Amino acid sequence: MNAILIGSFAVLFLAVHLANSWVFQSIEITSHVSMVYLPAFLRLFNVLILGPVRGSLATLLGGVLLMQYLFDAPVIGLLNIVCSMGGPLVALLLFRVHFQRPVNLSSVRDLVLLAIACSVINPLLHHATWSVFDPVYAGTPLQLMQMVVGDFMGCLIGVGLMKWAIDRWKLAAPRA
Repeated sequence: MNAILIGSFAVLFLAVHLANSWVFQSIEITSHVSMVYLPAFLRLFNVLILGPVRGSLATLLGGVLLMQYLFDAPVIGLLNIVCSMGGPLVALLLFRVHFQRPVNLSSVRDLVLLAIACSVINPLLHHATWSVFDPVYAGTPLQLMQMVVGDFMGCLIGVGLMKWAIDRWKLAAPRA
C-alpha cells in the first residue's frame, strides 16, 4: 500500500508540474521560475501527509519522472530534486524546533507558516545550488524573489485546497 501511495503522489507531482507549466505559461519567468508554482505545495504536502521519509521519496520519484520532460543536465536535474526534497524538510524541522510541537494540519495558521518557510527556503536552496554548479540558472536576485513569490502563491493555493478538503469532508487532520 505504501508503494502505491508513494507512486501515486510521485505521478501527481509530475502531472501538476506539467499542468502548471501549461496553465501558467504566460507568467513563467524561466523554465525554472514561475509566478505561480503549484508543485511547491506538493513538495510540502508529500511530507505532511506521507511523513518525512515517504514524502521525500514521493518527491524524489516525481522529480525523476519529471527529468524526462526537462532539458537540464542530469547533475542539475538531480540537484534540483535534492533541493525540492530539502525545502519542506528544513521548514518542518524549523517549525517543530521553534514551536516545540508538531504541525496541526487543520490549522490554517500552521499551514501558512509552513508555506512561507518553504517558499523562502526552497528558492534559496535552488539558487545556492545553481550558483555553485551552473550559474546560468541562478539568474538575478529579482528572479530569486520571483521564485519566492511563485512558490508562495502555489503553496497558498494548495493550503486553501487542503483546508477546504479537510473541512468539506470532515477529514481527521493528523499532526505532522
